[in-house]
Amino acid sequence: MKDKYENIKVLVIEDNPGDFVLISEYLEESFSTCEIEQTKTCKEAILKKIDDYDVVLLDLSLPDRSGVELVTTVLGAAKNTPVVVLTGYTDKTFAIKTIGMGTADYLLKDELKPEILQMSIIYAIERKKVFSQLELSEKRYRELFHLSPLPMYVFNKENFKFLDVNKAAISHYGYTKEEFLEMSVFDIRPEDEKEKVYNLITKINPSYPGYKASNMSGLFKHIKKNGEVIDVEISYNDLEYQSQNAILVLANDVTLKYQYIDAIEKQNAKLKEIAWIQSHVVRAPLARLMGLINLLNATEEEIQKEDLKEMLVHIMESTEELDKIIREITLKTEQINIDSFK
Repeated sequence: MKDKYENIKVLVIEDNPGDFVLISEYLEESFSTCEIEQTKTCKEAILKKIDDYDVVLLDLSLPDRSGVELVTTVLGAAKNTPVVVLTGYTDKTFAIKTIGMGTADYLLKDELKPEILQMSIIYAIERKKVFSQLELSEKRYRELFHLSPLPMYVFNKENFKFLDVNKAAISHYGYTKEEFLEMSVFDIRPEDEKEKVYNLITKINPSYPGYKASNMSGLFKHIKKNGEVIDVEISYNDLEYQSQNAILVLANDVTLKYQYIDAIEKQNAKLKEIAWIQSHVVRAPLARLMGLINLLNATEEEIQKEDLKEMLVHIMESTEELDKIIREITLKTEQINIDSFK
């Protein structure tokens, strides 16, 4: 244990010379190598870079500051360095209060022994490492949430009120964060989808029959502040947020995607229609033209003038009909090229 805590740096904020000597002896007895520094006032302490130390031992009664004010000031300067309070007064209420403020431990000087001080310092350092890792992890997840390019929000599972929204959601939906926090998830839903959403939310519970954490997604419609209705693919999961049962939602606007799909389906329908025209409608006038031409070739010498005129009329009619069909095909083709995604 001593090897792990070699070269430990301790700042002792203590104005009593006798107490400082005793604390120093306990530290040197507990740790093989220990760098000890002393400050006698709060002002002197906060001028130092306290977060360079491994631990701070703080007396609660200094010449320039004491009590809650002293603890608050030192904790603010210490940042990630654990602070252990040392005092000559037995006050359980205040001890609990200082722990709640963020101190690592509260030790009575009259009961202080080398092994007690050693264990308190080691536990304080280790707890601070764990808390720092948790804070870093929380910071990373918070950044993933707020800096995500896709809209994300968290809402209370019981009253359906928004608890938090990221920047992408604020930008995409048009509401301010303050407006979001006054709303529920039903305020961004069309009337005909509210019941569907309510039924779904009640099923987002691991104890609900058929619950599958891997199948947490769906397609819904949302309404922006400007009234625009959008298609949204959402992924969601339940979690505890600020001591509340909540649901985290990632909303991906796929309105354009489905507009493109709809437009492509319409184009395919028109292409099928053109193909049908080409294979069926065009064949009728073309067959008549071929028949008339074969008839002319077969009866060229015996054909009567009046019959010739009649055949020419039929040829012209078939030609005009074929021309009309070709124009319709051309028009439909042009419509495919100029279709807008609405």
